[in-house]
Amino acid sequence: MRAYSPDLTPPWKKRRTVPQVPLERDLVVEEVASGFCGAVTGWEKTAQGLVVSLEDRFGKTRVFPLVEGGFLLEGRAVTLVRPSAAPAAPSRTASGSLAVPGSRARVARAGRIYVEGRHDAELVERVWGDDLRIEGVVVEYLEGVDDLPAIVEEFAPGPDARLGVLVDHLVPGSKEARIAADVASPHALVVGHPYIDIWEAVKPSSVGIAAWPRVPRGQDWKTGVCRALGWPENTGAAWQHILSRVRSYKDLEPELLGRVEELIDFVTVPDQS
Repeated sequence: MRAYSPDLTPPWKKRRTVPQVPLERDLVVEEVASGFCGAVTGWEKTAQGLVVSLEDRFGKTRVFPLVEGGFLLEGRAVTLVRPSAAPAAPSRTASGSLAVPGSRARVARAGRIYVEGRHDAELVERVWGDDLRIEGVVVEYLEGVDDLPAIVEEFAPGPDARLGVLVDHLVPGSKEARIAADVASPHALVVGHPYIDIWEAVKPSSVGIAAWPRVPRGQDWKTGVCRALGWPENTGAAWQHILSRVRSYKDLEPELLGRVEELIDFVTVPDQS
């Protein structure tokens, strides 16, 4: 005789087990009832129970109650729950590296990383700040790539004091490329990304725009971007808005990620020569 399972409950009446997922910032989920998709920005206990705040890619925030199976994570129904006091797995820094709980900043190395401007430095700090402090790497900024030859000469890079430089718009035939070639040495590494300005290295989707505007030659690029997007022509305020949308390496273009990681390795790996 054919063997049957002792459980004769019809499949459509069986209760599915919905996995529980601990809440964590930047976790991207979709609320089932409304279809609202966003990243977790926080959660709190209210008189009605625990609620979670989600922020979509356009910056719109909504609050939802935590109900069983009320959210989709990568297409699967899940129940979001309050995280336990001790995380089950090591957390990661904004750059994607494993975090080192309780670690202290290392005494600064002689080596340095230079970037072109303040915005570049703030973006590097936002994503790689934890890693740089552990490695003891200080990031400073130029007032322009024209100052680079004088800075390299004064710094005098050597085996125990390597110098890494990140340059905007480093493309063949550009002024930046010529200067980079002039100052490069075994102890001075100059790399760059192809973007006109560091703003462009932030993914448009993270800022809530379809794409970065094309600005006509002869026009200040940042002002032109603000004008094209309908933002107030205040580049400082615009940058703070852009920077606030960067939560981790996932919000940056690969062309920038690889170059910064390359510089960190260069100034921290001992010279083998």
